[in-house]
Amino acid sequence: MNPAQLRQTTVKASHVKRKIRRRFNFAQSVIAPSLLTWFEVIGYTVLLEPDIALGKHHIGRSSYKEVVLYERLYGALQKINPTKPHEAIAAAIHQVTSIESSDLLENNHRFHKLLTDGVEVEYFFNKETVHDKIRLIDPFNLVNNDWLVIHPLTVVEGNHVYCLDVVVFINGLPLAVIVSIHPSDEHATFQTAYQQIQAYLKQIPKLFLYNTFLIITCQNRARVGTLTSDWQEFLSWHTIDGEDFPAKGATELEILIQGIFDKRRFLEQVLHLIVFESNGIGISKKLLRRLFCTVPSYNKMFRSPPACG
Repeated sequence: MNPAQLRQTTVKASHVKRKIRRRFNFAQSVIAPSLLTWFEVIGYTVLLEPDIALGKHHIGRSSYKEVVLYERLYGALQKINPTKPHEAIAAAIHQVTSIESSDLLENNHRFHKLLTDGVEVEYFFNKETVHDKIRLIDPFNLVNNDWLVIHPLTVVEGNHVYCLDVVVFINGLPLAVIVSIHPSDEHATFQTAYQQIQAYLKQIPKLFLYNTFLIITCQNRARVGTLTSDWQEFLSWHTIDGEDFPAKGATELEILIQGIFDKRRFLEQVLHLIVFESNGIGISKKLLRRLFCTVPSYNKMFRSPPACG
C-alpha cells in the first residue's frame, strides 16, 4: 500500500470507527472496535445483532436455528445466475442446505466442491428435464456477491443458545467465524480461543458445515486456521497484498482482515488456496500459504500483552 493509499484508508477507517462506536457500546464487547472498522473499510455491510433484533435490519432468516440467510442467498444467486429460472436456483439452494452426513469434515468438503465448482441441478422447465449448473459465488463481478458481517450472531441448537462473536456471510453462507478472547482475563491465551472453537465444532456443527476460515483474535492480534488446524497451525498474516511490507504501526488484526477478506483476494483463496488432503486416516483441510504470508520473525515487530500469547 503506497503512502497516498494509506492516508486515504486511515481517514476512512477513522470515520467508520466513529460511526461504529455510536452504534454500539464496545465497553461490554470482547472484540476490538477496529475489527468491524476494517470490514466496513473494505466494503462489507456490518450489522449489529441488537439492531437486527429490534427490527432495524432484516437479514433473511426466520429463526435463530437457521445458519444460512436464505433470502440473501436467493437474491445473490439471482444476480450471479441472471439467465437461470427460479426452479434452477431453488434446486441449488435445496442441495446446498440439504447436505447429509454425520461427519462435519465430509460435509464441509462436499460443500466446498459446490462452492468452487458450482451446483449441478436438474429441474423441469417447459415440460422437459434440464441439466444445468448454478454458481454460488461470482469471482469476476464482485458486486454480484453479498458481503455481510454480523456481530454477534445468536444460534440455537437444541435447548442451548450460542453467541458467536463475529460471523462473515458471503451470499448468505457463513464462510468465516471469528472468536475473540477478552484481554482483561489474565489467564486467557490464543489457546483459549482455539479450545472455544473446538467446543463450537461439537456443539453447533451445522454452522461450520459452510466454514472456509476460522479466525481467533485478542485485541489487535489475530490468527487464521481451518477446521482441522492444530493450535500451532493457526498463524498470523503478514502483508496485505503480498508485495508491500506492512505499514508502520499496522496491527496483525488490520493486516489479516485486509489481507484475507479483501473481496477479490478472499474469493481467490476460496477457489485456489483451500485444499483437502487424505492422510490415510481421514481428511485434513489446509490453507495454502504463500511465502509472504507467514514470516516467523514478523511477530517480533509486535509488543503484545502476555495474556494473549
